[in-house]
Amino acid sequence: MKKKMILASSPILLGVICLMSYYIIGARVTEDGVLKEPFFLIPLSFLFIFSGITLLCLMALVAVIKKSQLKPAINIL
Repeated sequence: MKKKMILASSPILLGVICLMSYYIIGARVTEDGVLKEPFFLIPLSFLFIFSGITLLCLMALVAVIKKSQLKPAINIL
């Protein structure tokens, strides 16, 4: 179960790394007036974070469903 959690939370870590690297790299204007920035990192980080949150929610849902199916039914008859 722990390996699955690490696997599911790794996209969130990748998304945070993409955002941090965007701010570390920064933007600059060249001598001819062209803006140079790593803009692709912003949507990529949002994609990673969203997919990681989705995976964690799905794993939690599966765990709750499995836990509810394992409980024995108690009949008071």
